[in-house]
Amino acid sequence: MGCFRYNDGKELAEHLIRRSNTTAVTVAVILATFLAALDTTVVGTAMPTIIGALGGLGLYSWVFSAYLLTSTTTVPVYGRVADTYGRKPVFAVGATLFLLGSALCGTATSMEQLILFRALQGLGAGAVVPVSITVVGDIYTIERRAQIQGLLSGVWGVSAILGPALGGIIVDRIGWRWVFYINLPFGLPAILLLAFFLHEGLAHKRRTIDYAGALWLTAGITLLLLGLLENGQAGSGLPVPSAALVVASVVLLCLFVWRQLRLTDPLLPLALFGNRIISVSYGVGVLVGAVLIGFSSYVPPFVQGVLGGSAVSAGAVLAPMSIGWPIGSTLSARLALRHGYRAVVLGGTAFILAGSVVMTTVGRGTAESLLMLAMAVVGLGMGLSATSTLVAVQSAVGWGERGTATAFIQFFRSIGGAVGVALMGTLLNNRLSEGLRSLQVTLPGASGGAVSSASVILDPVARLALPADTLEALRSLFASSLHAVYLAVALAALVGLGLTLLFPGGTVAEHTHDGMATGESTAPRERPGA
Repeated sequence: MGCFRYNDGKELAEHLIRRSNTTAVTVAVILATFLAALDTTVVGTAMPTIIGALGGLGLYSWVFSAYLLTSTTTVPVYGRVADTYGRKPVFAVGATLFLLGSALCGTATSMEQLILFRALQGLGAGAVVPVSITVVGDIYTIERRAQIQGLLSGVWGVSAILGPALGGIIVDRIGWRWVFYINLPFGLPAILLLAFFLHEGLAHKRRTIDYAGALWLTAGITLLLLGLLENGQAGSGLPVPSAALVVASVVLLCLFVWRQLRLTDPLLPLALFGNRIISVSYGVGVLVGAVLIGFSSYVPPFVQGVLGGSAVSAGAVLAPMSIGWPIGSTLSARLALRHGYRAVVLGGTAFILAGSVVMTTVGRGTAESLLMLAMAVVGLGMGLSATSTLVAVQSAVGWGERGTATAFIQFFRSIGGAVGVALMGTLLNNRLSEGLRSLQVTLPGASGGAVSSASVILDPVARLALPADTLEALRSLFASSLHAVYLAVALAALVGLGLTLLFPGGTVAEHTHDGMATGESTAPRERPGA
């Protein structure tokens, strides 16, 4: 394998900046970020309408979980490969898979097909965001890195304004399939820009990729999600009880950890956890991920099903969360340099908890403005905590480990989201199932199951045909069921705040890897003729 060699990190940093067109690369990263952000905001807004069109409310959480599962379990492999062969080829493969999955999602004619194509989309997403963030860590100094992360968070804010509104317009005027097709014009330029303008040295040493370990990890997480999700679906028909699936998952995950301890070049370098900055950041990421996906997934059904809003109004309620995020992210850069990472992360998780508590108070008569305020507070907290932990982790390692360390930030956040949405989906389905039995009403599509038939409330046209008393009963049931979900989200936020107290104090410089204060790394020097 050809490789570059450097005597010190400063020379590598200068090499990357000199050979790469930083403006063009930054534009590519912004497009990639916008691609991921737009997919999140548009699809999240459109999902109630999609459920209304395809049916299958009982499979609602699987649309998110399938995407999170594949995007999560592939992140460690992408991170390790990016450290070995470079960021550019990994990004190209991931973005191509993401765009292919997006195009296929637009052709889905059933919930099962949509779930399958979302899984393919997730296979690519596992590379797009982590590799993009890693590229920023490669070509910018620590001070500039925090500013650029703030800029990328601003991209999420722009997508929060454009995405929901655009998603609502597309759903209402053109058709929900185009919320997936819209990814194509953003993804293709990002691939081309990075291919032509990012010039990087290859990893400084040979590495083997632990694909067997990746398979064990994937199997373990898949069984865990399957057990959690199917536990909340009556009559799933699985030959194996959900409890047995969870036990099997725990066994596989323990075997994965045992394997990582035995390998000299593991997929997950457990030595990273010896750094408290990294270990606490990963733990906080799990809980923040659960809060993020919880609100992104279960606020739109409240707006459309309980308040009787449209896809546009559902998107408008979610928008403040992504607007607050870049504000918090921009502030975090200055505050961290002045007060250290710990104070900023602690403040961020406190804001997340405050917004989550507000969401536990919502009900039938809640104004949309209160929901928007809660989402703005949560977004502000996300920006403060997520950006600070990301910059802290990237700065705590050298170039040769940055791809892996950055990838696992996304990995653990996605793990939190995947497990969180599975548990919340189980909770919601159980509450709806119990409530529908007590209501004793006949709904359209009841042959598909009680919970699936309740998806009629998310269809603005179909719900008009329901008797007034049935519609009111369904809205009350949705409100009480989603209240239980919001309580679970608030609990995750509370645990996250408690975990943040373990974050080490001190200045940014005290927690910076040797030579990294000015954007340097520790890869060796380029050999003549290499």
